Amino acid sequence: MSAALRITSLLRNLTDTLRRRRDVAFLVAALLLLIIALFRPAAPVQRDIHTYLFVVDITQSMNTEDMQMAGKKTSRIAYTRRLLHDAIGSMPCGTRVGVALFAGVVVSTIFHPVEVCASFDAIQDTVEHIEWRQAWHGNSRLGFGMLSASAALKALPEPARVVFFTDGEEAPMLHAFNRADLSNWQGGSGWLLVGIGSDEPTPVPKMDENNKVIGYWSENTYQLEPGIAQVSDETRGRRDNAVATQDYERYLSVLDEKYLQELAKEIKARYIRGDSTPAVLSAIKEQPPARRDRAPMKIDWLFATLAGLMLVAAYVPQHPRHYLHVLRGKLHFPGKA
Repeated sequence: MSAALRITSLLRNLTDTLRRRRDVAFLVAALLLLIIALFRPAAPVQRDIHTYLFVVDITQSMNTEDMQMAGKKTSRIAYTRRLLHDAIGSMPCGTRVGVALFAGVVVSTIFHPVEVCASFDAIQDTVEHIEWRQAWHGNSRLGFGMLSASAALKALPEPARVVFFTDGEEAPMLHAFNRADLSNWQGGSGWLLVGIGSDEPTPVPKMDENNKVIGYWSENTYQLEPGIAQVSDETRGRRDNAVATQDYERYLSVLDEKYLQELAKEIKARYIRGDSTPAVLSAIKEQPPARRDRAPMKIDWLFATLAGLMLVAAYVPQHPRHYLHVLRGKLHFPGKA
């Protein structure tokens, strides 16, 4: 007998066996489905792609301790880190997140958007180490920061929604010569500005290179001296190193909500106060998707479910009614005496 005939005969016998033994057929089918599920198959589907660029203000006013966390006072930057941890932890797989920092007039991207589940630990570790010592500039010119964030957004390899965490503090204070012109805004829409801080005037701590408080910034630090030279390129970024010697000399910082609302209106963004974590998370999730595209959807769960059904079917009688009738006949129910 040739090999072809032997194979044909073997297949015929196997088919006859499976027809006679439905339990074996179901078990074989369950095994095959489980093997397929182990390969984690995926099917391309049209779906919304949610991509975010989280921009964090790391200027020194963000060290102000006027936020509450676990019933204790904490700095604005520490509170922002907690917000980011919670936001990233609540995002479903498939969401993409990038992180950028703002200081001076520049927004610098740390990493481009990556998938949150595949890169969860790396993203959270990066967020945990965000602090003021990463700043490359002493000043804070938020209007120009918006323009820089727009440029950073355009440089990304994919569309994204910007979520900007800031206290709205400008240092030096806004002046006719240092206000950014946002009238011809071309940074897109759908941005979310999150205001970090409180309405209680609080001094801004001055820190050394070891992150230790050595005093508080003085009122004069945030004032522009008369003269056009004070807003020239040569003097940008220079800050007085002296600390306030008296309590009344301390510069008191608050969340500049009015200014942030004005900025949001200029760039057609949404503003939300950041003192409610659920509200911020809800606002982030309400942002429209960055794009709609074909993306792989895992369907291993489907094959695993079918395998489970096959396994159950293998042990269900072929004729349940007949089985119950036979079972009833085998059971003895004693009657009344």
